Amino acid sequence: MNRMTLNVLNIAIAAVLATGISACNKNADAGVAGAGTSADAGVKYAKVTSVEPVRSTVNNPKQACHDETVTSTAPPKDEHRIAGTAIGAVVGGLLGNQVGGGKGKTLATVAGAVGGGYAGNRIEAKNQHGQVTSSVERKCETVNNSSSKIVGYDVRYEYNGVTRTVRMDHDPGDRVEVQEGVTAVSAAR
Repeated sequence: MNRMTLNVLNIAIAAVLATGISACNKNADAGVAGAGTSADAGVKYAKVTSVEPVRSTVNNPKQACHDETVTSTAPPKDEHRIAGTAIGAVVGGLLGNQVGGGKGKTLATVAGAVGGGYAGNRIEAKNQHGQVTSSVERKCETVNNSSSKIVGYDVRYEYNGVTRTVRMDHDPGDRVEVQEGVTAVSAAR
């Protein structure tokens, strides 16, 4: 064989080989695609019958403060009303001393002093007022500050006539994917 024939033959063999490899690759790709399709055909779903959110409550107590006006009455300076009693006794004694004579005068003086002391005490009580003061005080108390958040979902589903429950991290919708009777984590809508 001559050299040119050999080159043509090599080119022809190379072309046949390239076409065969390309055809093999196409068949391999088709086999992979077919495998994915057959895997998808085996997916099974269960009907969701109920979904209940699972909540976690956290209490973070906090301090609440407010200003409050407080009114107080200071007792009068002479809360026993000694001045009124003393002045009333002196005035009553002087008036009683003006009445009568002898032992009656002494008795009138004592009675006037007692009556005047009592009257002076009562008059001072009626006219005496304590000093009223107002001040603003800061009052604080600890109050509950609760918050609730969803931490998962209890999903009840029916598969092959059997009802099961599983906790999931999301609401799956109307159906869940199952594999050999076990719930998958992915949602199926």
